[in-house]
Amino acid sequence: MRAAIAILGLLALGGCAAEAPIEEPTMYVNMAAPGARLDPQAAASMISLYRQNNGLGSVAIDPDLMKLAEAQSLAMASHNKLDHDVKAPLAQRLTTSGYPATLAVENVSAGYHTLAEAFSGWRDSPPHRANMLKNGVTKLGIAASYAPNTKYKVFWTMIMAASEPR
Repeated sequence: MRAAIAILGLLALGGCAAEAPIEEPTMYVNMAAPGARLDPQAAASMISLYRQNNGLGSVAIDPDLMKLAEAQSLAMASHNKLDHDVKAPLAQRLTTSGYPATLAVENVSAGYHTLAEAFSGWRDSPPHRANMLKNGVTKLGIAASYAPNTKYKVFWTMIMAASEPR
């Protein structure tokens, strides 16, 4: 009788475990899929931890930088071109938008399908790494745009900045 109850209990627990969905960490979401959404908070956490491990302060999501990053990624995707200046140089885009940057850096890339891949690519590239580890930046905007009929499929933009109080 005890054995039967124990087996039923294990089967019940096994059934519960089988029903629980396994969620994929947002850093591994495939951005080369229709409707995929980048998790900017996960990006800010990842980059902040990387900065903290290198003796620097964290960065926080800035809605205005998010809009600028999205516009840059969409422009690269629509032109099928990886280029910082596809619309205009970063300084001009910041000025035109009215963003009060006192310091700003930008990483762009294309072809990475996940946030983890984009981060690793930037970390392993000396100029991109230097931007992620720029002293004094406190704010972040990041975007990934999917363009299925292009060479790279996914275009990434990350802007980090410091700004004057508004």
